[in-house]
Amino acid sequence: MVNGILWRMRTGAPWRDLPERYGPWKTCYERYRRWAADGTWARLKRQVQGRAEAAGDIDRDAQADSTVVRAHQHAAGARKGG
Repeated sequence: MVNGILWRMRTGAPWRDLPERYGPWKTCYERYRRWAADGTWARLKRQVQGRAEAAGDIDRDAQADSTVVRAHQHAAGARKGG
């Protein structure tokens, strides 16, 4: 189930498109929603980041190059028409 939630977060796909191998989409969604409401995800994030920080695994100098950051087709500058 956790893998299903992570798959959905990584892909941004609708919950209903969750592959069957992760279990029923509605169950995964309800679990995600419950954990978000009770702070489980926030606590997990703090723990993972804390451990990575302690191990020196976080690169604070990382930068994102705008030439590789994807934008939606309706973002500023996209052409109209086809």
